[in-house]
Amino acid sequence: MNANDLRKGIIILYEGALWQAVEVTHRTPGNLRAFVQAKLRNLQTGVHKTERFASTDSLEQAWLDKKRCEYLYDEPTGPVFMDVENYEQFTLPKDVLGDAMSFIPPNTQIDVSFHEGRAVTIQLPANVELKITETEPGVRGNTVNNTFKPATVETGLVVKVPMHINKGDLIRVNTETGEFLDRVNK
Repeated sequence: MNANDLRKGIIILYEGALWQAVEVTHRTPGNLRAFVQAKLRNLQTGVHKTERFASTDSLEQAWLDKKRCEYLYDEPTGPVFMDVENYEQFTLPKDVLGDAMSFIPPNTQIDVSFHEGRAVTIQLPANVELKITETEPGVRGNTVNNTFKPATVETGLVVKVPMHINKGDLIRVNTETGEFLDRVNK
């Protein structure tokens, strides 16, 4: 693939390892040649590095297999997943996943990407529904302004929510930004 086609989330084979694009910026400075600046994360070690590619450079995209797996529980080495087809369990390192697990409660099914039979990363949905476990009650009369308060959800993630949201409510959260989207009526 061409370096201009590199986008956030794409996994490439670079310097003999798998790297995921975390941030990608296309730059065209004045009378210099255009280039792509990418912040990459190594999927084996979790190390970040910034690379600059000429827009004409060729990159090798890694081809991954996706399997539906269930997140079971957390261990000191990382979260434990189970393949729902053959019930095989495996662990992904915490430093490779970053803060992605703060959006996934236990016993949730999610897509896991495999490269050459080895699990490398998870694919988060665009948004998730999480239950609020702790927040201060909204005070009557504070709903006039667009004010927010912190709320802790079942995974431990702290999200800014409007004043009318209470403990026990189910909310929808954007997994890319970590922001509150809306309350889910169930």
